[in-house]
Amino acid sequence: MMSLLFSLLDFFVENLPSLRLTLWLFPCCLLWCFLTLYIAGIAKKDWGWPTGYSRKIFHFVIFFSAYMVQVIYDLKGVFILGWSASLVVFYACYKGTGNHYFEALAREKDAPFRTRYILYSYLATLVGGVFSNLFFHEFAIFGYAITGISDAIAEPIGTKYGKHTYRVFSFNQSKISERSIEGSIAVFLSALVISVCIVYTSALFTISFPVLLMIALICALVEAVSPCGFDNAILQWASSALFFYFLSAG
Repeated sequence: MMSLLFSLLDFFVENLPSLRLTLWLFPCCLLWCFLTLYIAGIAKKDWGWPTGYSRKIFHFVIFFSAYMVQVIYDLKGVFILGWSASLVVFYACYKGTGNHYFEALAREKDAPFRTRYILYSYLATLVGGVFSNLFFHEFAIFGYAITGISDAIAEPIGTKYGKHTYRVFSFNQSKISERSIEGSIAVFLSALVISVCIVYTSALFTISFPVLLMIALICALVEAVSPCGFDNAILQWASSALFFYFLSAG
């Protein structure tokens, strides 16, 4: 346990962004996060989108932004994006019911624990990103891409087309949590497409298609059995670990 704590401390110290980078990138990221969540709020409150759609606007944009920022500015830039997204999520929780920022993220089916499940997803995303980078290094970008896109696609698909549902574990035993087979199929297909796009458009990675097929299937199964609210962490770990293993072995 102590060695893990020291590793985490070293991880944060080594990747602490410079003051120069922070002074210009932090305001940009903060504005970007606020704008993204406000647009998601407009989609929910003014355009009548289901929460399963609106919350995934923010989800997709933040994960995709993390992918791009890490490619351009390394992990130091992702730290700054993470600080910005954290402030926006905390602000949304502070504003509460009826506010555009809050309503963009809070699912009605999570009542009366809507704020709690926003924070569950936030913590899952944070912990997933930190430990994916700590243990799997540059392969964490696969976790960003697959979690950001596959999970963002799965919930809207499940919301609109999910006819065959199954229950998943929830830490709140008074709440019934479900996912759909249609949503899980969407995770599998999107994870496969994302993996193929990254691997076959990069000279840095070489994996055969059957292995990518297997990785996508495992990712879909992992997302399917993840506890409600914590799939952002577990799917990030799983996808990062799988690419770390197969690319390192190769």
